[in-house]
Amino acid sequence: MALAGVAFGAVLVGAGAAVAHWRDGRSAVTDDQAADVTDAVEAAERTAGPRTAGGPPSASPSADASASASASPGASASPSASTVAVPATGPGTFTTARADGTTVGTGGRVRRYKVLVEEGIDIRPGAAAAEIADVLADPRGWTRNGTDSFRLVGSGSYDFVVRIATPGTVDEICGAAGLLTRGEVNCSVGKDVVVNLKRWVLGSPEFDGPIGDYRALIINHEVGHRIGHGHETCPGAGRPAPAMMQQIKGLKGCVANAWPYDRDGDYLGGPSVP
Repeated sequence: MALAGVAFGAVLVGAGAAVAHWRDGRSAVTDDQAADVTDAVEAAERTAGPRTAGGPPSASPSADASASASASPGASASPSASTVAVPATGPGTFTTARADGTTVGTGGRVRRYKVLVEEGIDIRPGAAAAEIADVLADPRGWTRNGTDSFRLVGSGSYDFVVRIATPGTVDEICGAAGLLTRGEVNCSVGKDVVVNLKRWVLGSPEFDGPIGDYRALIINHEVGHRIGHGHETCPGAGRPAPAMMQQIKGLKGCVANAWPYDRDGDYLGGPSVP
């Protein structure tokens, strides 16, 4: 299942000149945010075995090339795993993607968001923001609910931020909130969705789908939390796994899926997880 090639006009004007540091104060994590990290780390350790001491590992794209061998067309805005280095850590400062304020969706509740990329890595902020904008604009995404719409902004107030950062910086940001990411997984802290560069480039061995869909699942799952959705579970064998399911824990008979709605506009949900 590929990210749709949504015409997004001139939303992205390029990478912004503003550089932001993450130490700007943040809210305590929610139970869902903590559960997502705990389950992701456990799944990563089941796949790769326990990490040895000594800090987050440096990731060589060739080491997990199979995780991103089948990229979806919508993922072309970002470089492929074969061309992106994944350093163990970075400076902890970020460049903000610029935007012209275009809104996607027709819902009256406009969610303003920013995209920030850590300095010194091989991901252009504008390219990352374009891919995230495609996810949010996709007709299978959250705009289909008719309530929510999304506006990429480069400054001013915002509802959430997507940060793409090196494994070491992710560990630092998430660790400051009490979340142990072990150089391997993403986290969500307050308004920040903190995406591990290793996962953005290589995907996840636990997600049975192309890299573009894995990125879409990150965005759709975290945005779903921000618009009021909790975790859900598999509705039945052979059916699409809900975007709000912790798919990294296992599909429980469902089929991997990155989207909250199908192409006909039906919600792909499942029973709520207490």
